[in-house]
Amino acid sequence: MMASRPIRPQGHRHGGTHPLAQHHHARELVIAPPTQPEHRFNERIRARDVRLIGADGTQLGIKALPEALQLARQQDLDLVEVAPMANPPVCRIMDYGKFRYEESQKAKESRKKNVQVSIKEVRFRPKIGKGDFDTKVRHLQQFLGEGHKVKVILQFRGREMAHPELGSKILDAVLSQVGPAAKVETQARLEGRNMTMVLAPDKKIVPKKPTEARSDKPADAATDGVAGTAPAEPAVPAADPA
Repeated sequence: MMASRPIRPQGHRHGGTHPLAQHHHARELVIAPPTQPEHRFNERIRARDVRLIGADGTQLGIKALPEALQLARQQDLDLVEVAPMANPPVCRIMDYGKFRYEESQKAKESRKKNVQVSIKEVRFRPKIGKGDFDTKVRHLQQFLGEGHKVKVILQFRGREMAHPELGSKILDAVLSQVGPAAKVETQARLEGRNMTMVLAPDKKIVPKKPTEARSDKPADAATDGVAGTAPAEPAVPAADPA
């Protein structure tokens, strides 16, 4: 009698990947922000009786819905259900359009406070030219200015691994050109063939406006600015022969 072979689920092959997981690495889970619940108002209110609050905040007691609607119409306002889970539901006489506008402004301010901070990556090579170096540093400064953290990655190839000091010089040059606009969150360290360092924007540094940077003494213009700022164009270290 032949031994029965185990049955594999369809769509799976030996050594293969689950179909749903094939593109998992390329997708990013996005969670939508919570939305403000819609308030029932006027004829959309379903309760027979409501606990009524006047436009000036006074408690008017429990009223039948038709009576509450009539009181709102007499003031050329709306009847809005503000606490639907209460028994009976709580309704208030107000301008519904103005109420919606104020709610949207509160939600907007809340979204501004919840700033999403992401980590950007900028890659360098030990033998990078000065033009490429300056371009990458400008991108790095732009990311920091937008409030992002930046992971600086120095990539070594072949015999370059025998000269880690070249990577340290490049990272030092990056820090020198960025200046006080960034703070080192993770010190430089070797990770396989890469040397990495994480920078974060320094919120204490407030950039000066162009009008504030002017000086009556042209000779001192070059010294104006934040104390401790590195030279604008640090020299990129030349690569040692491998």
